[in-house]
Amino acid sequence: MSKPDIEIHADTASLAMAAATRFIRIVTAAQRERGSASVVLTGGGTGIATLEQVGKLPNEIDWSRVDIFWGDERFVPSDDGERNELQAREALLDHVGTDPARVHPVSASDGEYPDPIEAAAEYSAAVHAYLAEYGSFDLHLLGMGGEGHVNSLFPHTDAVRKEHELVVAVTNSPKPPPVRVTLTLPAVRRARHVVLIVGGEAKAAAVAAAVAGASPLDIPAAGAIGGESTTWLLDQGAAADLPR
Repeated sequence: MSKPDIEIHADTASLAMAAATRFIRIVTAAQRERGSASVVLTGGGTGIATLEQVGKLPNEIDWSRVDIFWGDERFVPSDDGERNELQAREALLDHVGTDPARVHPVSASDGEYPDPIEAAAEYSAAVHAYLAEYGSFDLHLLGMGGEGHVNSLFPHTDAVRKEHELVVAVTNSPKPPPVRVTLTLPAVRRARHVVLIVGGEAKAAAVAAAVAGASPLDIPAAGAIGGESTTWLLDQGAAADLPR
């Protein structure tokens, strides 16, 4: 597992640009090496801003050879604006020629699997099938909450304690909406490169704790580690509590 690198940027716009640049670099390198690539997307303001920047920057990504997954999904109807898939499609995916067969969303609450446990099982099957063929994701993008959560893995919850399952349903999320489907920390660790994009002084204490090696039960982001690289992209506020 990789020791984290830390990059500090001026503001959230700079964060999104840095994350987009890294996204493009990792995906194009994977395609040169192996012919295809995979990314696990995150939602949130900076995560979606990153996707918008990817669409604007010049790049040589062959989008027909990219597998797209999501780190977590709010279990809401397919047309709900809170849905990560919908936001990602509007920001990027609907504009770049992805192969529909290689886009792997979580079922919506009004979709084929209206029970979140069944939706998690269906998504888990897709994740396992991909990893059985390719071994690892190339890139997992993550945001982080003020208490240190990543994906829908909150401190001291059943989901963050999982040691073997790659996908679980969350039915009592402390942050609304309460029902979600999420990749676990073991799934995050199946990525070659993990990039955490964090902005705001309200998150500074959790960033410092995670970087210092806190227990993932206390600060789930501390357990988000890539096989080849782990990078924290921070703005000045989020980096405020790091040692100088």
